[in-house]
Amino acid sequence: PRHAHLRFLTRESPPRALCFVDPRRFGSWRLGDAWQPERGPCVVSEYQAFRENVLKNLDDRAFDKPICEVLLNQKYFNGIGNYLRAEILYRLKIPPFEKARTVLEALKEQERRKKDPSLTLSKKVKLRRENADLLELCHTVPMEVIMAAKQLLDPEHTDDYSTFKNWLQCYLVPGMSSLRDRSGRTIWFQGEPGPMAPKGQRPRKTPRKKSPQLKADPEAPSPKVTPRASKQRRRAAANPPKSEEEEEEQEEEADRPRKGRARGRRAVTAAPASPEEPQSVRRSRRTSARRGRGAAPAV
Repeated sequence: PRHAHLRFLTRESPPRALCFVDPRRFGSWRLGDAWQPERGPCVVSEYQAFRENVLKNLDDRAFDKPICEVLLNQKYFNGIGNYLRAEILYRLKIPPFEKARTVLEALKEQERRKKDPSLTLSKKVKLRRENADLLELCHTVPMEVIMAAKQLLDPEHTDDYSTFKNWLQCYLVPGMSSLRDRSGRTIWFQGEPGPMAPKGQRPRKTPRKKSPQLKADPEAPSPKVTPRASKQRRRAAANPPKSEEEEEEQEEEADRPRKGRARGRRAVTAAPASPEEPQSVRRSRRTSARRGRGAAPAV
């Protein structure tokens, strides 16, 4: 397979291969017969030992850090990675930058209640279901991935992560917020980050997916558009069709007589000429007008 950086081949024919597939090259290989000394009990295969290891060491300075950073500490949470911590905290609605000791100390009281001899087995099971805690989810959430590995990751299509992405509720999910912790890793969450959030950072929102647009049928033949047709479309868009009332008004306007300079000129030229007065009459009118200018008004 792709990204198989380590292969163990059997001696049979044809040989089978045990491969270490690591697309991001986060892993390393060391020959040995047990966990590394700095690693604690496994959250999956050694759940009880893992739980006891955490609760009895809550005085360790490691738990002074935010819970999201402590969940990556393999000394106590062996097997929890970046996407698992986001899913675990999201399901419990725990702010990622809440102090780890504050979150985990509350589990000690639950441990005392579970060990109460007066509780029957059915009551203990009911109490555990109703009060799922962080350490329990550190076991059950990875088990979901392991048990559903055939459905989440198709071995024949190792690059297809669609089913796995649908399983995720918080990690890289649109609408969730994200911040970088002090180790440089990004944590996804919902709501407030918590009192120990890094200063100078603002939570970034993962963008939501745009609504899918309707696509045209690829098999449907597309009509050919000629230059003349494209011009007609542009003209039609610029001049939308007129209603019947507007068309009737235009017809009535066309039937009315047109007003303008031409009609005014025709009226002037068509006006009848006034009869000319004799020259003697015009002279007498001018003479009387001159004399009347200086005369006093009649009383």
